Order: sequence, then C-alpha cells, then structure tokens
Amino acid sequence: MKLLLDSADLEEVRAARALGILDGVTTNPGLLARAGVRLDDFLTEACPLVDGPICVPARGSETDAIVAEGRRLAGLHDHVVVKIPIHASGLRALAKLHSEGVRTHATLCCTANQALLAARCGADFVSPLVARLEETGAKGFEVVSQILQIYDQFDFDTQVMVASIRTPDQVQESAVLGADACTMPLAVLRQLVQHPLTESLNDRFLADWDRV
Repeated sequence: MKLLLDSADLEEVRAARALGILDGVTTNPGLLARAGVRLDDFLTEACPLVDGPICVPARGSETDAIVAEGRRLAGLHDHVVVKIPIHASGLRALAKLHSEGVRTHATLCCTANQALLAARCGADFVSPLVARLEETGAKGFEVVSQILQIYDQFDFDTQVMVASIRTPDQVQESAVLGADACTMPLAVLRQLVQHPLTESLNDRFLADWDRV
C-alpha cells in the first residue's frame, strides 16, 4: 500500500521524504490556506522532492473551468495528478481530462456509488473520506470495503486512496482491506513506526551493548 502525505507545508514534505517511505503528496485548498502558500508555488518546490504523484485541486465549479485548470496544472509537472470533486460537473471534467491523457484524482467520495461513477469516468485515484464519514455516523471503512469489492468485481483500474485519516489504526485498517494507497498528516505517518515496547526494548539493547 502506498503511503502519501496530506499537507501543503514544504517542511513537512521534506520531513516525510526523510523517512524514506514517502510515495506521494496530496493537498487541498484548506491545507494551502493554512500553510499560506499559493498552489503553483507549492508545486514548484514540492515536485522535485517527491518521486510520485502530487495530487492537487483544480479550482472551479463548472466543467469547462475545471477542465481548463486541470490542463494547466497537468502541464506544470509530470508528477501532477488533478483532484476533482465527485459531483455532476466534476464527473464530466474527469471524463474529459481522462480522454486527454491527464491523470485525475476523484475526491470528496462518500459512497460506493460515487466511486463507481468516478471509475467509469476514468479517474486514476478515488478517495473515500473515512474520518469525515464516521463523524456523520456512517461506517467509513464499510464504504472502503464496498468500493474495493466493486472495483475487483468489474476490474476497474482506478486505485483506492483512503483519505481523511486521523489515526495509525485507520492506516492499518486501510491496508488490511487492501486499499491501494492511504494519505495522512505527518503526525500520523510518524506514529506508524512508534510503539512503547519497541522503544523500551531498544533502550535495553543499547544498554546491553555497553556491557559487551
């Protein structure tokens, strides 16, 4: 399962890269605003740092505007994958950009039906929002499981990238279900390697080395 960083902070991108396990980056308008960075400036700095997809949002609400922005973003760097929300205009934009060879990422996915439509439109990735769904009382990983079953049943090429991740357990559940990728904040990425028993045993081994 690919591990991606969900961020617009370049220092976080560098820190995640230093872990040696980073497969790509995703971002959204909220993260860009929080980091105080323009999307084009972020891409200029981030693309050389990451040997993998950098999934970035296309601004616009109507199909033509989304398509035009998607083309522009895709022309900035080979790593760019254009994020498009799953709504009527977004689905038309996904299909159009796919037909032109532009890689796309269907975002704001909340149901297996939406994921089915995104795959039919040729999206390269689809992101079910696990924590966001669970906040509404829905079972986020049930949606992930349904999407994976549908994609396997009909042999869709669209990859399932689980998003809205808050804990390491959610990363683990994504892997157990067989998701293709998972995107998460830096804090969660760092927590994947941590366990109190590992740390205490390592301290003991270091002490034992001093006695050898």
